[in-house]
Amino acid sequence: MESVEGNNSAVKVAFIHDANKLSREEERHENVDENNSDRFAITQCIGETDTHSDALITRYAHTLTNYSLRNLGYPVNQDFNYEALAPLLQFHLNNAGDPFLGSGFSLNSMKFEVSVLDWFAKLWEIEKNEYWGYVTTGGTEGNLHGILVGREQLPDGILYTSEDSHYSIFKIARMYRMQCVKVASLISGEIDCAQLETSLLANKNKPAIINLNIGTTLKGGIDDLDLVIKTIDKCGFTNDQFYIHCDGALFGIMLPFMKQALRISFKKPIGSVTISGHKFLGCPSPCGVLITRLKYINALSRDVDIISSRDATITGSRCGHAPVFLWYALKKKGLTGLENEVHNCIFKARYLLNQLRGAGIGAMLNEYSNIVVFERPLDDNFTRKWTLASDKNIAHVVVMKHVTIEMLDTFVREFVQERYVWYKDGQVQPLCIAKDVGSKNCACSIHKLSSNY
Repeated sequence: MESVEGNNSAVKVAFIHDANKLSREEERHENVDENNSDRFAITQCIGETDTHSDALITRYAHTLTNYSLRNLGYPVNQDFNYEALAPLLQFHLNNAGDPFLGSGFSLNSMKFEVSVLDWFAKLWEIEKNEYWGYVTTGGTEGNLHGILVGREQLPDGILYTSEDSHYSIFKIARMYRMQCVKVASLISGEIDCAQLETSLLANKNKPAIINLNIGTTLKGGIDDLDLVIKTIDKCGFTNDQFYIHCDGALFGIMLPFMKQALRISFKKPIGSVTISGHKFLGCPSPCGVLITRLKYINALSRDVDIISSRDATITGSRCGHAPVFLWYALKKKGLTGLENEVHNCIFKARYLLNQLRGAGIGAMLNEYSNIVVFERPLDDNFTRKWTLASDKNIAHVVVMKHVTIEMLDTFVREFVQERYVWYKDGQVQPLCIAKDVGSKNCACSIHKLSSNY
């Protein structure tokens, strides 16, 4: 089977030989140790000794290594190496202000930031003199900014988003006190355009601000941008009556490298796109990128003398290290490297789907997705061990670059073994998850799994 190459090869070898031999006692000890907050209390008036602090950090790093070897449920790429950037950690880097105008604070990385923004602008097909953007703290801040731009353009606009949208969208609606219409989703997780049409027609007297998911959080469903645009047009909305924000947290950087996948492009009538930098690219701290149209920014901008720049971002002070991490990752990987990583993740996701279904476990995988959805494990300890994300009767694995075939094999083997106990050797039947993943992907006694996958 295909293997994943990377800078963490030594760690991966350790995984194959040792990681999954952790006994329940060791795991329990880890949990107890980490939950003992007294060990981390800051109590000494004269300061701690280096020996004591170093020991805590060493033990914490060991714990994190073990956790990362079983990190399957969250879209975070653990396979990265930024050791070459270590000299920058002795500096406070702050990118307060507009990255295109610079700042009065000279310890910034705005040149790196603009290079990163130019790369994403080219990826999403918008000319350099037509876009504006910045490096954010993550997908939520990108959503905050994108939807704010939409609201400033259309102050009385109604926010439309699918029920499968990231929780930040509904939080943003509350924060901005916007009327929010939650639109039904299809089984895949993508927005139901028939329902969207009904909602738009019911509120045709008000502009529409539409959040589209370029990969939903739980199922990896991709909202059909082209069909949404056709739906808006069918409902009679002109270009000055709607605004589309694309939440591309994970897939926004993946889809451009897959043939026949949805094309994210500013040549279409969209207003903004955001991604999370720490997800597919991998980064030590959360970060993201927001790109919007330059013509929208004046409504948000204010000149600020004290930083000798313009304030157009959500936060004031911004991490100056994040743009350098992103710049370094893009430079090292290149377009060919990124394309290979995308296809490798898709290959491994399909492998996991086949392994689960082959073992009689209900599972679903959307096209162009690396998120495998399956029946939720009955044991919360098993879910925590593998860091699975779950909701009601389903859970998922997000197959990132750091996830190896060996890790997936071990996960499936343990899942099957535990499932044998949960379902009492066939005496108890698995829960029906047909309403979540479709009847052909459900392994309950009524539906059974379809052989056509």
